Amino acid sequence: MEFAYDDRTVELRQRLEAFLTECVYPAEPVHHEQVLAAGDPWARPPVMEELKAQARERGLWNLFLPDARYGAGLTNLQYAPLAELTGRSPHLAPEALNCAAPDTGNMELLAEFGSEAQRKQWLTPLLAGEIRSAFCMTEPEVASSDATNIATRIVRDGDHYVINGRKWWSSGAMDPRCEIFIVMGKTDPDADRHRQQTMILVPRDTPGVTVRRGMRVFGYSDAPHGGHAEIDFSDVRVPVDNLVGEEGTGFAIAQARLGPGRIHHCMRLVGMAERALELLCRRVLDRVAFGRPLAEQGVVREWIAESRVRIEQARLLVLKTAWLMDTVGNKGAHTEIQAIKIATPLMAEWVIDKAIQAYGGAGVSQDTPLAELWAQARTLRLADGPDEVHRASLARRELRRHS
Repeated sequence: MEFAYDDRTVELRQRLEAFLTECVYPAEPVHHEQVLAAGDPWARPPVMEELKAQARERGLWNLFLPDARYGAGLTNLQYAPLAELTGRSPHLAPEALNCAAPDTGNMELLAEFGSEAQRKQWLTPLLAGEIRSAFCMTEPEVASSDATNIATRIVRDGDHYVINGRKWWSSGAMDPRCEIFIVMGKTDPDADRHRQQTMILVPRDTPGVTVRRGMRVFGYSDAPHGGHAEIDFSDVRVPVDNLVGEEGTGFAIAQARLGPGRIHHCMRLVGMAERALELLCRRVLDRVAFGRPLAEQGVVREWIAESRVRIEQARLLVLKTAWLMDTVGNKGAHTEIQAIKIATPLMAEWVIDKAIQAYGGAGVSQDTPLAELWAQARTLRLADGPDEVHRASLARRELRRHS
């Protein structure tokens, strides 16, 4: 594995760093003020559209898509340091570059498994940043850490499918520009447990679709990621052409979608930890307690040293995983994908926590980004599969090597 960035990555990093410094960081307080002024936690403030226009002008758009027909054509290894930078402002930068979940995974899904008509109707406007989308997989009444538990039914009725069920934590669904849901449900409960599920496209305005409420993440709306919703599907009818792939392929499609999504989260988590460490260092150099700067306290120096070690370890594992995905494919990198999904959120959560501690009351307030960063890092220990599921699967793989 080559650790040096290639020329294209270096050039894009320079452009992205300048964009963050000149546009994104100054927009953070503006975004906060505009959301408050709107009186709606899921409102889309004007500053975001301004950032998106600036990103497109700078050629920083759809960087996540390796297929050059749709995106920048970057490899996972090239994208990793760029996604890391966006993690420094995770509530603004990813969406500004049209690289925010759940749209990234949904665009990858449509690009790989969607029909030509589906790509024209939904992928094209998503690539242009004109609309947003939602991914509806998790359900409130079942243990969704096991996706085969999903109870939403998708039943064929002539030229239509009829959908009944309830979803929650449906990422992206609270964004007022969200126009399409990708819904996972069961078409054949009697089939093999991994062949029962199917993916289907449901336009938001379809009769029978009811967005019951927005879900808050530790009290936050998580609006920059489109928010999360609880949604009822009651006798929702959509044409058979809305099927993604074939009946019974939903579980396999979900796994194909979640693999890249997991590494993208981990790439950004490294950037989140880097920003937290930077804020920690600036704080302890500035503040004096008990007659000397906090930076001279031994426990604080231990935090800083340990943070640097943990960040570097996580970054190297993420880069190795990206390299393997490029060279041997997502299945070949399955062990490493699970490993980073376990290790990176824990790392970021730990580093951010120490930064919060250094800031004291300010660390848990709205005056720093640390509380929101911590909430996001903690949530990612559940999203795309909880730690325990990945640990169990990883242990089984390791045991098979020695059996």
